[in-house]
Amino acid sequence: MVRTEEKIRHLSVAVLRILAVTVAYYATGQIGLIREVVLEGAVVTPLWPSTGVALSCLLWLGVGVWPGITLGTLLSIATVGPLRLGDLGILAGNTLAPLCSLWLLRRVGFRPDLARLRDGLALVFLGALAGMLISSTLGTWMMVVSGRLRLEGFWPVWAAWWTGDAMGVLVVTPLLLVLRRARLPRDLHRWGEAAALAVSSVAITLVATRSSVSLLFLVFPLIIWAALRFEFAGSAPCVLLVSVLAIVAATDRVGPFAEHSLFEVMFSLQALNGCSALTGLLLAAVVTEQKNIRRKVEEACEELASVVDQLAPEVSVNRWPPEGGKRQAEG
Repeated sequence: MVRTEEKIRHLSVAVLRILAVTVAYYATGQIGLIREVVLEGAVVTPLWPSTGVALSCLLWLGVGVWPGITLGTLLSIATVGPLRLGDLGILAGNTLAPLCSLWLLRRVGFRPDLARLRDGLALVFLGALAGMLISSTLGTWMMVVSGRLRLEGFWPVWAAWWTGDAMGVLVVTPLLLVLRRARLPRDLHRWGEAAALAVSSVAITLVATRSSVSLLFLVFPLIIWAALRFEFAGSAPCVLLVSVLAIVAATDRVGPFAEHSLFEVMFSLQALNGCSALTGLLLAAVVTEQKNIRRKVEEACEELASVVDQLAPEVSVNRWPPEGGKRQAEG
């Protein structure tokens, strides 16, 4: 009887986790579809945040929540258009991609706290760029096979699909990972600096993304400031802000994105978002790693000092002959 109740409890928890992942995947997918782009007749998004949510949930909750990713993908597809047989490939790709990313990250000893530079590099190249090849390739190829996309449109759609999924991991996953362990600063000066950073980020990013003059490079000092002073707690929200405002400006065709073809707009947008995410992620990882190394060195020095303090009295007591007696013997 007790075992049956435990099984029912574990099953209930597993079902609730899957439903939570489904809701999170679908909700963030709807946010991404707000700025959808039709490319070669296919609907793509410059940023698909659901991939970042999926990978974060797998890192937190384990592989067992993968049905929630499939259900969330199914609901997202249903909101775009009628379900077709070819959508099975999209379901498989969107489910396998974060699972593959998780497997690759575990193979290299990835730690979700992102406390090492190697963790940041692994998330970029294995979690985002490598893992998302599966979803973009399967999804685009199934659209070609089902006749919904012409063969000559494969590479543009594939590139937009891949970069959108990869950007979801680069932008959303670090933010979710840092929110889980974020702590509010107690120093009032830190609050003032954080407020200044937030106001400056919004103002300068709006100017950079909507000015007729090409000023997109102005966002990088903000990201560097956030990473150096606040590590991931500052760089992750800053990168998300830059990406969102840049996507809005690009889809509205204003500022530096005006009077360009759709391909040129998408290329410039993803180049900006990719460089911003890489700068913030890797720089914050370097700063965090250096601080952890300094903390470990300080702890080792304190332990060594305490050991020396404990041994010093014993050395003075056990020293023989005494210095005074030695001098008398010599005299």
